[in-house]
Amino acid sequence: MPAPLRSLAALLVCTLSLAACVPMALFASGSGSAYAGKRSDWGTYVSSREVNAFCLSPKLRFLIWEFEGQFGRKVIMNSGYRDSQHNAAAGGADNSYHTKCMAADFYIPGVDKQQLIAYAINRSSAGGVGCYPGRQFIHVDVRDRPRGYKRPVTFSGC
Repeated sequence: MPAPLRSLAALLVCTLSLAACVPMALFASGSGSAYAGKRSDWGTYVSSREVNAFCLSPKLRFLIWEFEGQFGRKVIMNSGYRDSQHNAAAGGADNSYHTKCMAADFYIPGVDKQQLIAYAINRSSAGGVGCYPGRQFIHVDVRDRPRGYKRPVTFSGC
């Protein structure tokens, strides 16, 4: 095979190999009326100025990307990192994973909450899943699962 053809073939193989590493979340849509007026905080849509999406552990960021890739739409985060004062005001537990940059409460416009719950429960990276009756969002965290758990810890109505 001639050298230019070999170079082109090598470039094609490298490109295809690297493309498999690109998270599908990069192609998720953040357009439409549900996103109007929402601001982006460090690449994540947030529902208000009080939501901190900066301090998310890499494992949590990847879990959020899994959701975005699966459903083809960006999440809107209701709660990310909380300092102890904000956590207490929100009614969070003293040892909340929100205070450790390891939890997020979010929804995806146009995606039924039950679909989000079902997807979360089947993610190996989800350590905990929370559901709140009457609310459109779910809670996910990336805690280590207790020994013997094959699924995330679930609570609050899941």
